[in-house]
Amino acid sequence: MQGFPPAQDRQVTLANWRLPPFNRWGFQHVREILPTASIAGAGRRHGALGRSERRIAKLAFPGPDGKEWTVGRMLPETFTDGFVLMQRGRILAEWYDAGMTPETPHIVFSVSKSLTGALAGILVERGQLDPDLPVTRYIPEAAGSAYGDCTVRHVLDMTVSIEFEENYLDPHGVFGRYRLATGWNPLPEGIKPTDLRSFLVTLKRDKRAHGSLFHYVSPNSDLMGWILERASGVPYAELLSEAIWKPLGTEQDGYVTVDRLGAPRSAGGICVTTRDLARFGEMMRLRGLASGRQIVPGRWIDDITEAGDPKPWQISESGKLFAPEGRYRSKWYIMGYPSGAYCAVGIHGQWIYIDPAADMVIAKHSSQPLPVDMPTDNLLLAAFDALGRWLEKSA
Repeated sequence: MQGFPPAQDRQVTLANWRLPPFNRWGFQHVREILPTASIAGAGRRHGALGRSERRIAKLAFPGPDGKEWTVGRMLPETFTDGFVLMQRGRILAEWYDAGMTPETPHIVFSVSKSLTGALAGILVERGQLDPDLPVTRYIPEAAGSAYGDCTVRHVLDMTVSIEFEENYLDPHGVFGRYRLATGWNPLPEGIKPTDLRSFLVTLKRDKRAHGSLFHYVSPNSDLMGWILERASGVPYAELLSEAIWKPLGTEQDGYVTVDRLGAPRSAGGICVTTRDLARFGEMMRLRGLASGRQIVPGRWIDDITEAGDPKPWQISESGKLFAPEGRYRSKWYIMGYPSGAYCAVGIHGQWIYIDPAADMVIAKHSSQPLPVDMPTDNLLLAAFDALGRWLEKSA
């Protein structure tokens, strides 16, 4: 995107912003490509995070390929744009590339789901949301769809019985129609414009029982955003700002993409800085506390890390990930590791990784070429685990 205007073959557009090499610019400039709603932060008056610099570049660890890696090699080779390593609320290491700075908001994709899951806990504590109630209690328009006879808990835990395949590379099937409804893809000639909320209530039910199988479906989390708006009577971006982003003491405003009618992409459209993403992870590590203030209820975070039925996850295809005791709860991945680690993950390499045993939080923004890249994910998990064990030993 250099020049006025840039050369045509180097312009980032709605058609190519998620494709390499355009995504390295696009993921840091989403607001210039899509309509968005602001998530106001606290501003710099709340002060910078503390620092205790540690040299991590030469830290070696065995990769899943059987070769020795270092953190310093891992960061550029996994298309890292922003990286923050924290322990006990202090930054130990910070790294940026591809023009990103500490002040640059970057899209977090499905890490948005985990922020949405935390926000749900606040409304539960306020008495505005009951996870055990039917979805139709909040969204009566969902009657007759896949969501017509499921509960909010099914939506939170990705156990809705629904006919939907999360295929990021399919432009023509149901996922392609979903992208059009969100406004993330250009509208083909002759196709009438649609919107996200109208699309959600067209999705059909599968034959299995709700709650029986973990089935990862991004529209579930967009529906969750809609449920939160109905339950609170407040637009999603404003609710996230007032309930979490301002109380957290964030340095920068964030934003979330919206469709043509203003519906938020609570499943994947949030854009924030790496430092503020790490702040959010630290708040989760501290059971919802930030600067002595309870933001997310501690018992909601306990429920995420300790409760839930592991079977729907373990019998699914995703159950091959992590340890056998792993599971998914309220839009967070519980690893099943002895460290008690849990994480939020987004396509193209977005992470919040929390290791309670090491008092460690990692936030990572990336522009990996592929939406899903399991070899790279396994490499990152090996690196994060090595950092946690190193910090435990050096404490």
